[in-house]
Amino acid sequence: MGNYKVVFKPSIEKDLKKLPKEVVVRALGRIQDLTDSPFPPGSVKLSGADRLYRLRVGDYRVVYEVDGKREVVIVHYIRHRQEAYRRLP
Repeated sequence: MGNYKVVFKPSIEKDLKKLPKEVVVRALGRIQDLTDSPFPPGSVKLSGADRLYRLRVGDYRVVYEVDGKREVVIVHYIRHRQEAYRRLP
């Protein structure tokens, strides 16, 4: 695939402040990998949403959207798995 651009929603900064530092490092590494492949092994399309996917990072989930036409990955949030699916955009 092509090189995708990663865009973060403004709420990501707030999410990152709540996470343990080791989770932040791992999550940002996994997000960086999305530039080469927006659908890596382990990514799962969320049911009930047109273009939302999730990545597992330990007990945390990165929920993101892929816009294939513009080659953009939009990261919506990073949250603990218990809270990740409560209010999907």
